[in-house]
Amino acid sequence: MERSSSESLLQRLVRVSSVNPRARDEPAESAVAEVVAHWLGDAGLDVELKPVLPGRPNVLARLAGRDRSRTLLLESHMDTVEVGNMAGDPFSGVVRDGRLYGRGACDAKGPLAAMMLTLAELARVGPPPTDVLLAAVVDEEYQYRGVSALLDRGTPVAAAIVGEPTELDLIVAHKGCVRFPVTACGRACHSSTPWEGENAIMRMADLLQFIRREVEPEAAARRHPRVGQATFCVSTISGGHAVNIVPAACTIQVDRRTLPGEEPRDVYAEYRERFQALAPGRVTVGEPSVLDYAMDTDPDEAIVRSLAAAARAAGHPGTIRGVNYGTDASKLARAGIPTVVFGPGSIRQAHGDEEYVELRQVDAAVSILTRAVSAFG
Repeated sequence: MERSSSESLLQRLVRVSSVNPRARDEPAESAVAEVVAHWLGDAGLDVELKPVLPGRPNVLARLAGRDRSRTLLLESHMDTVEVGNMAGDPFSGVVRDGRLYGRGACDAKGPLAAMMLTLAELARVGPPPTDVLLAAVVDEEYQYRGVSALLDRGTPVAAAIVGEPTELDLIVAHKGCVRFPVTACGRACHSSTPWEGENAIMRMADLLQFIRREVEPEAAARRHPRVGQATFCVSTISGGHAVNIVPAACTIQVDRRTLPGEEPRDVYAEYRERFQALAPGRVTVGEPSVLDYAMDTDPDEAIVRSLAAAARAAGHPGTIRGVNYGTDASKLARAGIPTVVFGPGSIRQAHGDEEYVELRQVDAAVSILTRAVSAFG
């Protein structure tokens, strides 16, 4: 594959902003979806734009295989995280020393570009063993509504590869996540007579001590052989309105990373019961803002073996491992689809102030994916 093709495609993708608007109603991925759709159409693929949210469509491209009864899914996301922490132009797509820089370069426009180039190469050389469906989806960085809409279509899928920055390793297990608010309630009064009120921040301090003393160690004691320990993190805190008012409320946001085998809803329910029991009527636990699943794919699945063999044939170790973060793969695996996460770039560069991907890894990913898809049947 020509280096210029991967470089030029990835530059086109990175130079189009697709920052996830989270709770705001904005057409975040619409412009980059058009770029993806037009490029795939020009490569000879059958392409559809499927609306998920207003102005936010998934892009679906299908390549017919010799066996039309089975479909291999290649899935990656078009949205990125915010750019406020980045130095310089976050959408430059500049190349220095073989690295292409910009928001989304590795998470996950690099993996998406590799999948697009793979599909174009397969279309050029002839039909693969099975149908191949490429899904470029929206909203992975917030509430994974893109992959959920894809699953709602009910298209039968034999196996899936999800594009994320894995340094060309094969990720077969990762954690899930539960995020929820906890509020300590008090009673406001003038700060000169604090005994006439109830200080919600001080009540929250008691809860935080309980979390540090009991909850964090309990989570850390739970372990999984591929992804390590569960974690409990208090990520934000807010409370009070003015320095001369005893605060009536204080709220923290909690991020609990779950392990394969843990049900996120059950984990949440346990914490809700325990926290509210500490101060009945004075501590309330809100509904989760995110409730996501862990993933644990059997390394002996055909898609894992095909991808590992392809990696070794291309001169890479094909390392199989687990990771701490979450991806769209867990939703596919939850639906009974054998799924592996794979792609160029490192998670250490994702979401950072200087995000980049090495172009040689993008090229290698195309070679590996093309071999894996051609051998899957």
